[in-house]
Amino acid sequence: MPRSAKHLLIGSTEAYSGKSAAILGLAFQLQEMGIDIAYGKPLGSDLNGVSTHLDADVKFIAETLNLSPDRIRPTLFSLDEATVEKQLLVETQTDYRQILEYYQPDQGGDLVLLEGPGTLAEGALFGLSLAQLAEAIDASVVLAARYHSLLVVDGLLAAKQQLGDRLLGVLINDVVPDQIEEVESSLKPYLERHGVPVLAILPRIALMRSVSVKELVNQLKAEVLCSEDRLDLMVESLTIGAMNVNSALKYFRKAKNMAVVTGGDRTDIQLAALETSTQCLILTGHLPPSPEIVSRATDLEVPILSVDLDTLTTVEIIDQTFGQVRLHEPIKVQCIRDLMKQHFDMERLMTALELEPLGTAPKS
Repeated sequence: MPRSAKHLLIGSTEAYSGKSAAILGLAFQLQEMGIDIAYGKPLGSDLNGVSTHLDADVKFIAETLNLSPDRIRPTLFSLDEATVEKQLLVETQTDYRQILEYYQPDQGGDLVLLEGPGTLAEGALFGLSLAQLAEAIDASVVLAARYHSLLVVDGLLAAKQQLGDRLLGVLINDVVPDQIEEVESSLKPYLERHGVPVLAILPRIALMRSVSVKELVNQLKAEVLCSEDRLDLMVESLTIGAMNVNSALKYFRKAKNMAVVTGGDRTDIQLAALETSTQCLILTGHLPPSPEIVSRATDLEVPILSVDLDTLTTVEIIDQTFGQVRLHEPIKVQCIRDLMKQHFDMERLMTALELEPLGTAPKS
């Protein structure tokens, strides 16, 4: 008979706060301790197909952790507009809590890591907000909170009021280096005094906020003009080449691992960008670059993307892509693995969960 598993929900106060990253970082350490991990994401956002019931994040994390099929919990449904509209019709309302049978403790594993909704309120229409989920499956909760300023304290105190003793602690994520001292000396002690354990303070790492050139190609529906085998390059910043070449060079030299957006006819800007830390050129207006630019970019292995969009629209799409960064690159997985090992208080979490290390798991 399968062991009775404990459940740990990883939630957040706002979307894109690092839940998936936190789960991966935790899971690697737990597996190293010999803990049998299962994983699921009850409320999906990107289902690959109704028949598979596997959200894209679930598929990625399950593969990264080498989880067997019986250690993957299905995604119940996708939180999209069609599902919400259907639920608003009283005569077709579904009690989604009835299908939480997939999350009962006798399904196997020592600990089930569950990715919660994007916010504390998301899913409430279905009776599956973070607090409601935690209550329904008797789960403990760890919250990931992206740090913007000390005002983050309001959301964390509100979460404590909603979750009560189920809240085991918080992970404060994406803290810029010159604010870490403030978080350590001011915010952390305050939260601890008010019953909100701070399990980790993770510094901002440019790599974790980066996007791959491949992702930019997908989002922009761009045509790749050269270096198609280098779409795995990671872009950390965006620069617009709309000024004169001397001014542009000053900006280009300050940036690192950038994407440069400029007109297809701006050969001077394109050449300047290729001589600095540029990961890709994005040419707007669907204007072809000169053969000289294509040849130079090919030599330097810098992809050139051509888009049938104006500069403003292109920049808006890229900004949105940076704001919704996913974790689907191996280099980011290793980064979060190292960050969590260095900064997360795993011993404190294990004590709160009443779990004991079971030995060292074999390395995959």
